[in-house]
Amino acid sequence: EICMVSKQVLGPQSNKPVMGIVQDTLTGLRFFTIRDSFFDKNEMMQVLYSIDLDKYNDINLDSITREGKKINIKPKEYSLIKLLNTPAISKPKQLWTGKQILSFIFPNVFYKASSNENFENDTENFSDTQVVICEGEIMSGIIDKKSVGASQGGLIHIITNDYGSKRITLFFNDIQKIIGKFLMNIQVFTMGIGDTVADVETLKYVRKAIDDAKSAVDDIIKKAQNNKLDRLPGMTMKESFESQVNLVLNRARDVSGTSTQKSLNKCNNMKAMVLSGSKGSFINISQVTACVGQQNVEGKRIPFGFAYRTLPHFSKEDYSGKSRGFVEN
Repeated sequence: EICMVSKQVLGPQSNKPVMGIVQDTLTGLRFFTIRDSFFDKNEMMQVLYSIDLDKYNDINLDSITREGKKINIKPKEYSLIKLLNTPAISKPKQLWTGKQILSFIFPNVFYKASSNENFENDTENFSDTQVVICEGEIMSGIIDKKSVGASQGGLIHIITNDYGSKRITLFFNDIQKIIGKFLMNIQVFTMGIGDTVADVETLKYVRKAIDDAKSAVDDIIKKAQNNKLDRLPGMTMKESFESQVNLVLNRARDVSGTSTQKSLNKCNNMKAMVLSGSKGSFINISQVTACVGQQNVEGKRIPFGFAYRTLPHFSKEDYSGKSRGFVEN
C-alpha cells in the first residue's frame, strides 16, 4: 500500500494534503458554483451521467470506522430522486443550481470558510464568498482553491481524515468528471485579448499615474544633484535616493494595477482564473492590463553594467526610471 496514490493524499511531512484540484477544474468550479449558475433538467442529467451514479447507492459509502465499529454517518438521503424533486426554481421553468448538483457527490461533511479574505468576518455579504457546507450540502459560497486545493483544513483534508482513501478518490474523480463535462458541453472557457484591455477612462488614469511617477522621480534626481535630498535613517545618500525612487515607481505600479483590476467586470475570464486560484495573481493582472512596473535584481533597481549605464543606448549616469528598469508599457 505504500505506493498506492490514494494512500498518499496526506503527506507524512506535515500531515496535510499534497494533492488537490487544480487549473481547469478550479476555474470551472467557480463558474459552476457561482450564485447565478442555473441548469435545466437536460443539462443537469447530462452533467450527472458523466459519473457512476450506482456507486452512490451503496449504503456504506459514507460510513466511517471508529473504535473498531463501522458507523454510517448518513445514508445517501441526498439521492438523485431527491435532487430531481427539489429544483431551486419551479416556475416558469424548473432550474437547479450548480451548488445543488455538486452537493450530490459530497459526503456528510461540515465546512465553513471564506473564499475572500476581505469578507472573513462578513456573514451577510452579497458576493457569495462565505462557503458553508452543512451535512454535505453546499448552502452558500463559491468553491475555489481554498476549499478544494491542497490546503490544510480544506475539504480534501476533511474527507480524507473522516472517510478514507476510497472516498476521497471517488470525490477527486467525480468532481473532475462533472466540471470537465460542464466546460466541454455547457460553458466553454477561453481567454482572449479583450480580457486584458481596460476601459478608456481607466487607461487615462493609468497614464496619469505613470506620468506623475516619472515627474516625481525627476524631482528626486534634481534634489540629489543639488544636494537637497534628505537622508533616510541608517542609509547613505545613494541608498536613500534609490529607496525613494523605488518607492515612487512601485506605488505607480500598484495604483495603476488596482484601478485596472477594479475596472474588470465579474465576467472577465482572466480575473476568474485568479479568483478561483487556478493560475496567476492580481500582480499578473496589473502587469498585463496596466504596466509591468519596476524590475528589480536582488531587491534593487537594475544596476549599471558597463560604462556607467545599463544598456548602450542610454546616456552615462542616467538614473531615470526607464534607464534603471521601469517598464511603463
